[in-house]
Amino acid sequence: MISLDRYLGCISGLTYGDAYGAAYEGGLFEKLIWKIIGRTKKGKLRYTDDTQMSIDIAQSYLSKNEIDSDCLAEQFAKSYQYSRGYGPSAAWLLKQIKKGSHWKNINKVKFSSGSWGNGAAMRAPVIGLIYAQRPHEMNQAIFKSSVITHAHPLAIEGAKIIALTVSSVLCEFSTEHLFEKLILNSNHSIYRKKLETAKNWILHSVKPSQNEIKLHLGNQIQASESVISAVYFAIQFKNHRLDQMLHPIFKLGGDTDTIGSMAGSIWGAINGLNKIRRIELDRIEKIDWILNLGEKLYFNKQEPLNPPIE
Repeated sequence: MISLDRYLGCISGLTYGDAYGAAYEGGLFEKLIWKIIGRTKKGKLRYTDDTQMSIDIAQSYLSKNEIDSDCLAEQFAKSYQYSRGYGPSAAWLLKQIKKGSHWKNINKVKFSSGSWGNGAAMRAPVIGLIYAQRPHEMNQAIFKSSVITHAHPLAIEGAKIIALTVSSVLCEFSTEHLFEKLILNSNHSIYRKKLETAKNWILHSVKPSQNEIKLHLGNQIQASESVISAVYFAIQFKNHRLDQMLHPIFKLGGDTDTIGSMAGSIWGAINGLNKIRRIELDRIEKIDWILNLGEKLYFNKQEPLNPPIE
């Protein structure tokens, strides 16, 4: 049976990586903006769209007892706030949904094949939790949760890899078996090649440089340029503290909050909530409410849970 501690570890690791990683993302201008808006009135660290859309999935699932794309699209649109740092195309799409457009009619307007960013992957850990003991339903749930904003096959594949990693590490696993499972379930060569690289680095104790990680795994907003990096860091540093795992991610630059949130969710699913320093977790806004939501998701309590106003 999956423990509540590791379940909540996944959710809190996601939120932690996101909230702490946001300050390191982008260039000087982006960092300056986040320095201004990155704290609540009470001085808490604000989380970004990574955490918000993960919360949206949890709330939508609890209201329907399934992943329903229409319901989830409405939840995404309802929760949208510019200050959470949504990507431009996702922000545009959610505003259109809020105005009455149906997501099916607009999810490929900006990109003819759909967005290939990592927005679907960043919220996929919650799918991995929900369907960890129902793996035969996971791929369909990933598709339904991804296609609203990220319809490109590479984006959906990236989300599948993150969800599968989370669900796998909740149980006992070996590093070699995990990577073999991920490679076997990957449909695109770009992911298989990067998974092979990450596996070989870890199993042969290779210490790649930052430039090698950027070159071979990536650190950018595309799913194919960030998902395997997150898996690599989480597994490579699984026996270290969470902040020690996140530090090299933040130093790497690029999409630090999303790579941090994905890696944090995997690390948390391995190590559990009790391995995360509570004093650091308490610096994040609404963390008790998020953990409460995680408990409801764990026990599948079909109850509304409105977020607190801070």
